[in-house]
Amino acid sequence: MSEPSGEPVAAMIEAARAGDRAAFDELFAAVYQELRGLAHVVGADRPDRTLTTTEMVHEAYFKLLPSRGIAWEGRQHFLRVAARAMRQLLVDGARRRAVRRREAARLGSDLHPAEATALNPDEVVALDDALSRLEAMSPRQASVVECRLFAGLSVEETASALEISEPTVKRDWRVARAWLTHAMGEG
Repeated sequence: MSEPSGEPVAAMIEAARAGDRAAFDELFAAVYQELRGLAHVVGADRPDRTLTTTEMVHEAYFKLLPSRGIAWEGRQHFLRVAARAMRQLLVDGARRRAVRRREAARLGSDLHPAEATALNPDEVVALDDALSRLEAMSPRQASVVECRLFAGLSVEETASALEISEPTVKRDWRVARAWLTHAMGEG
């Protein structure tokens, strides 16, 4: 990921932390392309999407507004929180699709063809549930999964974002994937 010039971004983060809405808007504009990339990675451009990439970025913006009381610790923290917001949007959409599918099945009606070919929203919800359980046991491993899976960060970028070593990221990623696979298999 390319980083916008560090000093202006740091100043914008500091001003946004203080509640300056204009600074937050400038910060958002400065990292807009990166956020679009994150939205693309988390699946906004899949055929079963409920939000386009642009809509997902804009929805994430409303979740990230300074009035929500988030104390930004830096650019990487901002991107991690944005990835979490996009994860929540993706899971909410999957839950809505799952409800529609259950309703359609209960009523005996056919699903829309686009939904019939979509990835199983129940799996997205199961992943989120399993990730929430993992977070209760190992917040760092859950953060590694969010960075790698939902934000599309490399091992190096994840290590930087979480301020841990690359071998730790690799180990946590391997263990978390195994645990999530097992947890989802049980459900």
